[in-house]
Amino acid sequence: MSRTIPVTDLTLDTGVQELLLKAREENIETAFERAKEQEPHCKFGLTGVCCRRCLQGPCRITFNGTKGAKRGVCGATADQIVARNLLSLIVEGTTPHVEHAREVLHTLLEAAKGKSPYEIKGKEKLISIAQKLGLTVDGKEINQVAEEVALTALEDFQQQSGVSHWLRLRAQDQSIEAWQKLNILPSNAHLEIANAINKTAMGCESDPVSLLLGIMKMGLVEGYDGLHLSTDLQDILFGTPRLVKTQYRMGVIKEDSVNIAVHGHIPMVSEKVLEWSRKLNHEARALGATGINIVGICCSANELLMRQGVSVATNYASQELAIITGALEAMVVDAQCIMPGLAQVADCYHTELISTLPNIKIEGAAYVDWTPEEADKMGEEIVRRALARYVERDKSKVQIPSDTVEAYAGFSIEQITELLSTLNHEDPLLPLIDAIAKGDVLGVVAIVGCTNPKVKQDWANTEVAKELLRNNVLVVASGCSAHSLGKNGLLSPEGLKYCGSKLANVLTAIGQANGLPALPPALHMGSCVDNSRIDDLLVAVADRLGVTVKELPVAGSSPENHSPKALSIGTFFIAQGVDVHIGVNAPITGSPVVEQALTANKGEFPVTTDELFGGKLIYEEDPIAAARTLIGRIIQKRKALGLICPEDIESAAK
Repeated sequence: MSRTIPVTDLTLDTGVQELLLKAREENIETAFERAKEQEPHCKFGLTGVCCRRCLQGPCRITFNGTKGAKRGVCGATADQIVARNLLSLIVEGTTPHVEHAREVLHTLLEAAKGKSPYEIKGKEKLISIAQKLGLTVDGKEINQVAEEVALTALEDFQQQSGVSHWLRLRAQDQSIEAWQKLNILPSNAHLEIANAINKTAMGCESDPVSLLLGIMKMGLVEGYDGLHLSTDLQDILFGTPRLVKTQYRMGVIKEDSVNIAVHGHIPMVSEKVLEWSRKLNHEARALGATGINIVGICCSANELLMRQGVSVATNYASQELAIITGALEAMVVDAQCIMPGLAQVADCYHTELISTLPNIKIEGAAYVDWTPEEADKMGEEIVRRALARYVERDKSKVQIPSDTVEAYAGFSIEQITELLSTLNHEDPLLPLIDAIAKGDVLGVVAIVGCTNPKVKQDWANTEVAKELLRNNVLVVASGCSAHSLGKNGLLSPEGLKYCGSKLANVLTAIGQANGLPALPPALHMGSCVDNSRIDDLLVAVADRLGVTVKELPVAGSSPENHSPKALSIGTFFIAQGVDVHIGVNAPITGSPVVEQALTANKGEFPVTTDELFGGKLIYEEDPIAAARTLIGRIIQKRKALGLICPEDIESAAK
């Protein structure tokens, strides 16, 4: 039955639609079919009231109606079970980013000692961070400074007391004070993860309020020792992103080239694959190809796009379809968002699926070991394996959608500040602040997160963005959501047609001051871990205004969320007082206490995250309704700041 669903109902991407038809003709199963086969979904799982934490169950709880158990075998209530399950989910979201940061940290430390073949390219950022950490930089070699920064970062995985260095480095003092009063300041990322797992273990914590505070604490671990630490150290290693132009969609895969897709999140792998593709490009030409073509998927795509301008084939939900083009020689994966189904699809073609991390193995994939010390060896071996596969390509199976779309990316806070400085060199943020104050920019919304095969791919992400833009809300983007916008023209100045006139004028003025026709309507700020850049922007604007982040007319949206990482990132922003919208509901509706606490729909629960932190969770499937809800909250915060609101402008006009 799933194969009779029109492909236009599954994805907005016409190239993916074409490849889904090809997959059906070749009888290849993809995530889109598997998603339909899972329906109808278990209601106990959807609402979070299934408990499998011991061998007395599993227990399934109901909190309404007359039928069904009201408590588990141990006596756990729906509120307790949902709170524990949600904390577990947030831990599963946080841990990959914390481990991402640890991998980067280890690589920087080895590079500083001269033991790995990575160059420290972000020297200016290194010095800036070292000074903010209170380290002495005068008279020291760059590698010595880098080693000291890395060792300081390592303390965030080792110290048994105190507060995370990166939290103190990046958070506002007012936020730190509020979190301290709630006793949720983290000290050691690994220790906090262990404590959270201990909380959720059978027979341990059962207080929903304490579990909810544990969730917020885990959000801070995500934000500072996951996101911020990863981004800062990656910028030190590989350089801070600057404005780049690239292309999106499956058409970036080239029939006349040796094609290698990099997929995952860890840039140390993808950077070396790209480097060796350039070194061995002549060997591809010797085989009759025009060269070696690197394309990106998911956040490995974002990392190479932001710094190197590498083109992007697709995002999470359609990762298997890149192989179905029949023109990929290799897909190189590292960690996070890797579908096990890739191996099954790769078996139908000449494509070699290659995993690279010793602690992330993929069944059915080849393995080439990455370590900081052996990074060059890995990069060369992978590219040579792809070259060997090129001669095995079956040309009769090749079908590459032709469409490509132009896009701009590289909007780090440093790049945004540089662009704004052409309008006001002495006070670069002032033009943006003035535009917000006058209502030319109503507010800012970050569209972040995923695509999800349960939702029409790219559609909700794009529709939320368009509705916001029509209402003069500036959009910034990251992760697979940014890819949705890129594939559909919203990362190009051509997308200004979707903007309200006031926002279009602002983006045009900034663009023309920098030699561009205009800035794109959505500013691509990077990968999942680069949500830290969005946080940096919010903190910079708030500090310039002398207010807290929670007072700003801003919000976040993840319309097609699938990964627990989207929830842990969202928790980080809620802890700072930023409203967060999700389009695929979290498993919390089985508990009135948990749902009311997070969504601020007042009921039995005495206090909500909106009251404690200033931000709340908003669930809304309909993208237009979601955008309008966010606009309403932005207007509410504008009024609290005494800023002009749309009704004031209309009244003045009359």
